Amino acid sequence: MMIRHLRYLVLLLPFLILSCNKQLDLQPTDSIIDPERTFRNVADLNSGLLGAYSELTYNTIYSVSLLTDECTLPNENNLGRGVASYRWQIDPGSTTITGSFGEYYITIDRVNRILGAMNRVPAKGDDIALKDRYRGEALALRAYCHFQLLQSYAEAYDPAAMGVPFMDTSIISFPARNTFGAVMAAIEKDLQQASTLIPADANDNSRITLTGVSAIRARVALYEKKWDDAITYSTAAINALPLASAADFPGIWTDTKQSEVIWKLKQVASVNDPIGAVYYDGDVVYYAPSFELINTFDKDNDVRYGAYILFDDTRGDGTSEYIVNKYFGPDGNVGLTDIKLFRTGEMYLIRAEALAEKSKVADGAADLNDLRAARINGYTPQTFNDKDALIAAVYTERFKELAFEGQRLFDLRRRGLSVTREPADAINAQGAVLLKPGQKGYVFPIPDAETKANKNMKQNPGY
Repeated sequence: MMIRHLRYLVLLLPFLILSCNKQLDLQPTDSIIDPERTFRNVADLNSGLLGAYSELTYNTIYSVSLLTDECTLPNENNLGRGVASYRWQIDPGSTTITGSFGEYYITIDRVNRILGAMNRVPAKGDDIALKDRYRGEALALRAYCHFQLLQSYAEAYDPAAMGVPFMDTSIISFPARNTFGAVMAAIEKDLQQASTLIPADANDNSRITLTGVSAIRARVALYEKKWDDAITYSTAAINALPLASAADFPGIWTDTKQSEVIWKLKQVASVNDPIGAVYYDGDVVYYAPSFELINTFDKDNDVRYGAYILFDDTRGDGTSEYIVNKYFGPDGNVGLTDIKLFRTGEMYLIRAEALAEKSKVADGAADLNDLRAARINGYTPQTFNDKDALIAAVYTERFKELAFEGQRLFDLRRRGLSVTREPADAINAQGAVLLKPGQKGYVFPIPDAETKANKNMKQNPGY
């Protein structure tokens, strides 16, 4: 994946070291894109936008799996894939962990080039509405990438904490880190504008739709603790796209069903690296689902268990009987599955947590129970005595519902909780069983290459 990024860094991300470090002596042949030649009509804008979408990968999902209690390291992973990160041996040169930094800023730079060309591109007739839609998608995609960067690299989820540079134009510069609050405000501005530009009838879920904008806004509001906004936007997403039935739910993960998938990254054979292969390649289990996660499921009745986890007791001695099944993929392409970025299930959990924070415990419990009833056959609704009990239950449900979707570490960070691994999951962890706030890995480091190239970029504490 890092090799893949190298092809673009000089061209599209000038403030990273790969475009600045004279020692690398890279001589790009097309380091300057002329927007007036590249974007001549509305169709060109669409092509550029598709190119921006295509840069997004599963980097964050993989990093979060390695660092948290979602996975365990089996003996058969003898190739060292991700092992140092799994054992929390993390520093600013840990490219497995920091790879997403370049990915998101490359995407942002591509989007900014498109937005910079918008006013020069002529549009007539139906193209006027298309141009507005593409502008809305570009703004929403820029907002999403900045938010993903905050999740991983912000010093803390606090308004005054160091965030990341907010880039709203494609320019060679040495940007300093804006505060978390300032970046969030810019994200909200982009999303609000996007909501006025993307039409309601645009329903391709491989792109950001109006429902997708609502889903992003709901997640953003959760991190800002804007509970009313979280309720409003999650409700809009829920009303637009209901939960999958128990019968349809497994098909989400084999790409045979599109139920409740709000936004996904389309994956194509021979073009995209299969996400499932970071867990299992058809022969070797590199990372198995943790026993801690496995034991949270009602194995006989919860449809998520079989959709997420495969038990195979025919595998030989010294191998894992458990396999991450969530991205197993269709026959013939092991691990090649579309990456689901937002689903309706998450919206129920966002709304349940926000309602709990507003002390509307019965309403929040109703959302949690509705989600569980859709996933667990014969489920009996649960009651909660207070908001703390409900929030704890929501967190457990997020652990199950969103496993291997890149949320676990950030959920723990939102409430200052440690990453813990049970003894059964720590056999090969070399003591990496408790990761506390403030320790290396709890917040991702700014890449070493970036801090060396950018004189204004400050590193996160502890590195």
